Amino acid sequence: MIRILVAEDSAILRDTLVSVLDLEDDLTVVADVATGTEIVPAARLHAPDVAVLDIDLPGIDGLTAARQMSAELPACSVLILTAHARPANLRAALNAHVAGFLAKDTSARDLITAIRTIAAGGRVVDPEVAIAAIETRPSPLTARETDVLRLHAQGAGPRDIANTLYLSYGTVRNYLASATDKLGARNRTDAAIIASQQGWL
Repeated sequence: MIRILVAEDSAILRDTLVSVLDLEDDLTVVADVATGTEIVPAARLHAPDVAVLDIDLPGIDGLTAARQMSAELPACSVLILTAHARPANLRAALNAHVAGFLAKDTSARDLITAIRTIAAGGRVVDPEVAIAAIETRPSPLTARETDVLRLHAQGAGPRDIANTLYLSYGTVRNYLASATDKLGARNRTDAAIIASQQGWL
């Protein structure tokens, strides 16, 4: 019997996942939680073989929880099931030592197959996201352009960025302009979105 922990903050989706998985003769959901903070304590208590985690969870996010699981409960394999199946999240998930990464539009049959594969020691990655990650080009930004754009993406204005990085206001504006130009973006905000989606920030 494969013991499963499910972490999903949407109650209706969590209940559906539990119901679908419990229909299988060789699967049983031993715990289901709505927040990232509950994942490791629930895993300690119920000793699941596989944890199916969303990324966006209240408390701590699923990737942070996955890193904690890898360090504290390595016998439990982690499968990320997310609506944000982007290359940057896949790379972060692999760095967190997850065994699986699937989009939420995955069929129930494919999810069940993935859980069985992972429980047997295999790995499963959404093929479309994997291809996108392989095809993602390296960042064209310099380290300083990246720093400036990251702070801009967090809501800091040019003067705040200048103070934080000990740069002049004009230098910050130049870095923002060059980053925007390199990314072919319409403006600074668009540049920050592009860089974030590519996993460059």
